[in-house]
Amino acid sequence: MSRIGLKEIKVPDGVAVTITGNTVQVKGKLGELQHELHPNMSIEQEDNVLRVKRGSDKKFDKSLHGMSRTLVSNMIEGVSQGFSKELELQGVGYRFELKDKSVVFYVGYSNPKEFALPEGIKAEETGKNTLKVSGIDKQAVGQTAANMRSIRPPDPYKGKGIRYRGERIKLKQGKSGV
Repeated sequence: MSRIGLKEIKVPDGVAVTITGNTVQVKGKLGELQHELHPNMSIEQEDNVLRVKRGSDKKFDKSLHGMSRTLVSNMIEGVSQGFSKELELQGVGYRFELKDKSVVFYVGYSNPKEFALPEGIKAEETGKNTLKVSGIDKQAVGQTAANMRSIRPPDPYKGKGIRYRGERIKLKQGKSGV
């Protein structure tokens, strides 16, 4: 039995949820999201509470139950509060530059690397070498931050590169002299 799937989803004030068949549409102050649930899942709304129900007790349906509930919960949180990830650049001369809908990274390559921001994702500078990626879709924010990090992942010997804020890199020892 899925413990996550059994939890109720409370809809905060200012968020409107529309259910048509298996499609859930959520509108809030930050935007609008839509998701279609698997045909084996159903969703019920009573006042300001949502419940996700599964069709049967088969293993496949049980595995979808918790995930479906979490996706709907993330949609509601996204349109009301939003999601964000912070990236840090570490290294001598490593920096970034914000343009209209892109971020240009200067991270030790011979040419700068330009990263185009997807629709609905914003980037802003929060410090000298820190970048905040934000949006209403949790999956899109996380994927965009991961793609930016993959431009220059942290080096295992010196720790230089793009990393998540607070990420700890275990450094290798390197060569030992004789």
